[in-house]
Amino acid sequence: MNRSILMAALIATLTFAACDKPTVVNVPAAPVAVPGPSGPPGATGDQGATGSQGATGKSTEGGAVIVTPPTSSGPAN
Repeated sequence: MNRSILMAALIATLTFAACDKPTVVNVPAAPVAVPGPSGPPGATGDQGATGSQGATGKSTEGGAVIVTPPTSSGPAN
């Protein structure tokens, strides 16, 4: 009886060892674009028009001055 249990254990071990094992597939990494040398500089653009000077504002005597802060594009701290 000891031999039959030993033979059954041996056959079970060989059976489980012979099962298909999943094949590992290595996926190649995506190619990275490498920038080439820079080309010659392009032509310069036209000169912009000169703006006109604005009028001087009124001075305040005892009045309140309201200054609005510029809008920020980043997150608030």
